[in-house]
Amino acid sequence: MKIIRHICFDLDGTLVDSFRTIFNSTLKTLRQLNINNAVSENDFKTRIGHHFIDIFRDLKINVTDMEHFIKIYKGHYFDFIDHSKLYPFVEETLSSLKRDNFYISLLTTKTQDQAEKIIGHFNLKNYFDEIMGRRPNIPVKPNPEPLLEICKYLGIKSGETLMVGDTELDITCGKNAGSLTCAALYGYRSKKILMNEKADYYINSFRELESIIK
Repeated sequence: MKIIRHICFDLDGTLVDSFRTIFNSTLKTLRQLNINNAVSENDFKTRIGHHFIDIFRDLKINVTDMEHFIKIYKGHYFDFIDHSKLYPFVEETLSSLKRDNFYISLLTTKTQDQAEKIIGHFNLKNYFDEIMGRRPNIPVKPNPEPLLEICKYLGIKSGETLMVGDTELDITCGKNAGSLTCAALYGYRSKKILMNEKADYYINSFRELESIIK
């Protein structure tokens, strides 16, 4: 088994159950922009992790000014933040990993400021050695570049990294970077989709992560 020194986590559907926050703030923003398409909760949930450009294209929702949409959406997001919650045992497990001297990072398609604000809201900032949100001139998952940038910043080889996430984007990103991968089956993708990704590990709860790396 490869030595794991660094664990990189996705955010939504992996650390935080944020569906109601994301969905409600999206609907509120669309209504404010007088876009009244019916949006199925299930169709929306299965696309979480993708950029809004891709989500709206798939759902045939016409948002002409995406930058304006994002600005309004980010303002509404924290109107619904109390609808989000950490998955069970997240803080306890992160604390245990930190005590055991693992490097811990976050990789999300949320903007940098939003990612940092959410981690701060849940009082998790001290557990993370690096937080990588969406940044200018750096592609997003499944491109491996943001994960490789994190590894470079931490001075860790990508082969010593475990990428943990609940979507095909996370698993593909990890594989493309030459890292080990762990699929979270409790998140926003079906078990069938994630099993097809052939991750190195699968977990049904966050607490199971420790049994993989210790």
